Amino acid sequence: MPDDAEATRARARQRTGTGIGMLLVLVLGAALLIALPEDESPDDDGTCPARTVRSWQADDGLTAEFARYGDDASRADDWTGGDGTHSVRLPDGRVLWLFSDTYLGRVYGPPNPAGESHAWRDTTAPLVRNSAVLMRDGRLETTLPAPLFADPAPNRWRWPVAARVEPRSPGSSEQVVRVLLWVRTAGQAPWIYGVPTATEVATLTLPGLRLESIVEVLGQQSVPDPSRRVLFGTTLVGEDGWTYVFGGDDGRAASRPASHAYAARVPEGRLADPAAWQYWSGSAWVPGARPRPVLGDGRSRGVGSAFSVVRDDGTYVLFTMATGTKGLTTVASYWACSPAGPWHGPAKEFSPSLPQGQVAAYNPQAHPVLSGDGRLVLSYDVNWLETTGAAAQLSRNVSLYRPRFVTLRLAPEP
Repeated sequence: MPDDAEATRARARQRTGTGIGMLLVLVLGAALLIALPEDESPDDDGTCPARTVRSWQADDGLTAEFARYGDDASRADDWTGGDGTHSVRLPDGRVLWLFSDTYLGRVYGPPNPAGESHAWRDTTAPLVRNSAVLMRDGRLETTLPAPLFADPAPNRWRWPVAARVEPRSPGSSEQVVRVLLWVRTAGQAPWIYGVPTATEVATLTLPGLRLESIVEVLGQQSVPDPSRRVLFGTTLVGEDGWTYVFGGDDGRAASRPASHAYAARVPEGRLADPAAWQYWSGSAWVPGARPRPVLGDGRSRGVGSAFSVVRDDGTYVLFTMATGTKGLTTVASYWACSPAGPWHGPAKEFSPSLPQGQVAAYNPQAHPVLSGDGRLVLSYDVNWLETTGAAAQLSRNVSLYRPRFVTLRLAPEP
């Protein structure tokens, strides 16, 4: 990204005080992935098939459901817009949706105060750092008391990312929800969206979803260079008794233009146990090791801090925003036989629909809990990029700051 483009987005975040900070983290670092040498990935047997996006189409039904729920004026304390979209299916069939910066409050029907045909909210509407919404049988029903995860300290906040239902401990018959959390601390430019601080794991009880505990699994305060701090949990994949957890740094926020991607793995049932985490060291999975990148060169190629990984027909498929100027509009895919790589691509790209105006797509997230029959549901978040009045734009048109959905079909790469 050109320096002036990054500065433009930084000014926008300072003015809004909203999830544009998440947008800066997720979009601007998006770039090409590079492969590590074959001998650095002992889990890669090279036998998985190459995968790419065969086709895609807008999932208007899911997009409309979030619009319906967000526009519902029957409550003043529920979700009306947010970003950082993640989902997890609960044992009773409900789907728990997790969001980062979230607008609550009441939504009013059009026209808005400017006379435009948009539903709108007052500019004084509450903004919280995270929220959770429950869906049953495809219909959003209720917002849990927000924020679900309180700020750990003044000028410090938590953004929820990926989540998984797992045994309370290995072999236990009791299940709980583990939620990965990014902790950030208020900072000065270029860290106007927060300095990376730690990765935590929250435990929610089932079926009541009571917050039981929050444990820090990887603190980063001792890493002096904020651009080298790693936060885990942008996406995770379960396989053969392990949970593979992916993360990234914010390298491009300071001296480097692109972020690196990292991988860790944890035995099933032990996500909340810091001692159980193993990090890819560059040649092996090692407890307590300094994480080493699995993707990215720290200069012109890498990923954004948020991306999504799924396993399809034995192949790991990664979705992120494309490189260069297309990084605000276009999703690219990559594939590997192992979480540690080597990663191949980019494969076929696609550009989902966006509303009119100075907007961007970011944070492509796969939702396997809503997928099936060869279809993969992917969400992307939308935000306003204009240098002035961004907060006002998000309030005068509430449809902007909400997830949108597409349905993909994957196929062997030609």
